[in-house]
Amino acid sequence: MTTPQTPSPSFHGAKLDFSRDMSYANYLDLNAILNAQHPISDAHDEVLFIIQHQTSELWMKLMLHELQAARVCLKHDDLQPAFKMSARVSRIMEQLLRAWDVLATMTPSEYSTFRHHLGNSSGFQSYQYRIIEFVCGNKNALMLRPHSHHPPTVALLEKELNTPSIYDETLRLLARRGYEIDAHLLERDWTQPYEANDSVERAWLDIYHNPKEHWELYEWAEELVDLEDTFRQWRFRHVTTVERIIGFKRGTGGTSGVNYLKKMLDVVLFPELWHARTNM
Repeated sequence: MTTPQTPSPSFHGAKLDFSRDMSYANYLDLNAILNAQHPISDAHDEVLFIIQHQTSELWMKLMLHELQAARVCLKHDDLQPAFKMSARVSRIMEQLLRAWDVLATMTPSEYSTFRHHLGNSSGFQSYQYRIIEFVCGNKNALMLRPHSHHPPTVALLEKELNTPSIYDETLRLLARRGYEIDAHLLERDWTQPYEANDSVERAWLDIYHNPKEHWELYEWAEELVDLEDTFRQWRFRHVTTVERIIGFKRGTGGTSGVNYLKKMLDVVLFPELWHARTNM
């Protein structure tokens, strides 16, 4: 007759009793996260749709955390941490880009099983995405209106609308570093979208022609180009995924769908950095 084995109080030294200590699930508040999916139909693929958008919002939250911190660093002429933060944002954009591959596994017939349950809810109404665009300089006060029913969200958007974008702070940095940036760009109406300016392009051309003399600014220029590059890829993948799933139907939020998204492909966040390449 064999003697029953006494259960080991540990597994390779790992702590097993969390009755009095914080666990992994406690720290991450996993119960709240994993119970935040509430499909409103019986369609199998609605869970994919919900998780796709929820995880995207989490990544966008991290993007904002990094972008806004990088902007503060620029304001204080502290570029080294801003480099790391911006590089991280570009990697986050790559995660968002790859997420479209997962959503694209959903066919038009699968989406049609629950699309009518969405009403007018749409990614167009993502306030975090709108704040990201404001931080990057694509300002548009009209984009506050979809959130007028929720004053705290409007307050967040208004604050960012009235704050210099990361590119505005970059231009101020260029001026502090001795470049003759047109004065009206340094104290303007921050609620308005930025328009390309010759004095800014001249500054970037000098930096690109003399990278060794202006290495920090040269590196920051490339960080901004990386950011916009991945942003453009994300927008393009968005367009193709939407067209693949719903064709040219109108979006649930009321936009023209693919046609609206294609217009967004023409938005340029940091125009002189791109135009300077032609003139080098």
